[in-house]
Amino acid sequence: MDKIKRYTPPSTDPWLPLQEFTQARIALGRTGSSLPTEQLLHFNMAHAHARDAVYAELAVDKLTDDLKVFELVILQVKSMSANRAQYLQRPDLGRLLHPTSAEILTPYGEHPADISIIIADGLSASGINHHTAPLLNKLIPLLQAQGLVIGPICLAEQARVALADHIGHALQAKLTIILIGERPGLSAADSVGSYLTYAPRPGLTDDARNCVSNIRPGGLSYKMGAQKISYLVQQAFSRQLSGVGLKDEEGLIER
Repeated sequence: MDKIKRYTPPSTDPWLPLQEFTQARIALGRTGSSLPTEQLLHFNMAHAHARDAVYAELAVDKLTDDLKVFELVILQVKSMSANRAQYLQRPDLGRLLHPTSAEILTPYGEHPADISIIIADGLSASGINHHTAPLLNKLIPLLQAQGLVIGPICLAEQARVALADHIGHALQAKLTIILIGERPGLSAADSVGSYLTYAPRPGLTDDARNCVSNIRPGGLSYKMGAQKISYLVQQAFSRQLSGVGLKDEEGLIER
């Protein structure tokens, strides 16, 4: 009978080289049947960052200062959510515009613009606080190069994506772009998502929007994110629609 050979694990994890291409938790190693202490501490830290991102507040003063360079009107608005706890427990309230905010916006609707840009805390104000200014530095020149008129920039607190429909409708904008903090994960707690909607109005559902997600230095770069948003905006105005009927076909290989 052949002698049973004792299994000797490889000295290095064959997945280790893949860490270069992703921030996902791979090739973490193990101690017995568990994770090494260092990796467990990293996991707990990432979880803490994700929790902090959810409860972070929109840095209204900082964003206002950062956005002055664009020489656009900046307005502060809020949803019907009274606080963060209610925002998390009642997502529907985060989609509704507070009456006092509607009163602020209505006068600007008398002189409609092509585009309304909304900057919203969402589920990660941390991402919005860090990435909004550099992203808009790339995006706004691209939109203006298309000859589009940009209306007031709205800083929205306790906001969900659909709040942009109410804001755009109040401003009589032809299209809305909402930059919103995405749900934080264990690999990234600072992602920004951009949702654009043509002919915004209350009652629209997610199938009427286009999304460009994971905009951040470790994901989709500011430059690439701005280019994708600009392309979708151009196509939305050309086809007079957004959502499932509008696809990002830029860069596809034609057969």
